[in-house]
Amino acid sequence: MTSTRGWRLVLAPRTAPAGSSQRRFARRARQHRLRVLLSWLVGLGVVALLGGVVAVVYATPALGVHGIRVTGVVALTAQEVRDAAGVARGTPLARLDLGVVERRVRQLKPVRTVTASKDYPRTLVLAVRERTAVAVVPRALGFVLLDTDGVAYLPVGSAPPGLPVLRLAAPGPGDPATEAALTVLAALPPWLRDPLVALAAEAPTRIRLELTERRTVVWGDATENEAKIRVLQFTKIAPDKTLDVSAPGVVLER
Repeated sequence: MTSTRGWRLVLAPRTAPAGSSQRRFARRARQHRLRVLLSWLVGLGVVALLGGVVAVVYATPALGVHGIRVTGVVALTAQEVRDAAGVARGTPLARLDLGVVERRVRQLKPVRTVTASKDYPRTLVLAVRERTAVAVVPRALGFVLLDTDGVAYLPVGSAPPGLPVLRLAAPGPGDPATEAALTVLAALPPWLRDPLVALAAEAPTRIRLELTERRTVVWGDATENEAKIRVLQFTKIAPDKTLDVSAPGVVLER
């Protein structure tokens, strides 16, 4: 039989003594929870701040378009370009689709290219490059400027100095007679362009040069241009005469 003599009941303390490992663990746990809570609060604050910034940038006129700066215009006015862009004052700059704006401005015939950009905080910039005239085409009340692409883009009352007249039935990009006439025009040296009064192209194969003193050169089509120019370089055309160089190997005069 086992004896219980010498044993007594001892109750463990409900709390650990100050500075014990249990107290230190509890303190670290509370500090960790506070740090986690603080991180969440900071994160929520950042999200709220970013949300406010996004709202200001994308949804309010605070950073909206207050000015449109236009560069590179001569034939057009800056206001004509602004009107074509169709951007309302106060439109949030960040939401602006620059491609759409460029397509609108390119509808203006004198515009060859345009580049739209954003100059924060509140300015839209439109850099325009206009078409360059190489000739004029007669019309009912004057002329229309024509560029190297065959685009008739700007009416004028009279032909500007230095620009030849092209006589074309249907001037425009893709018109074979227009393309042929521009090819011949580009090939002419200065000594032949200076006396040029008009270049007529009734068809791609029926091109002629009308020179001063009522002289005419039957050019034919837009091929063998260098050979035709060499013939004219060494052949004098009398006033009121016509020289046919459409076949450079056989030159006819009448």
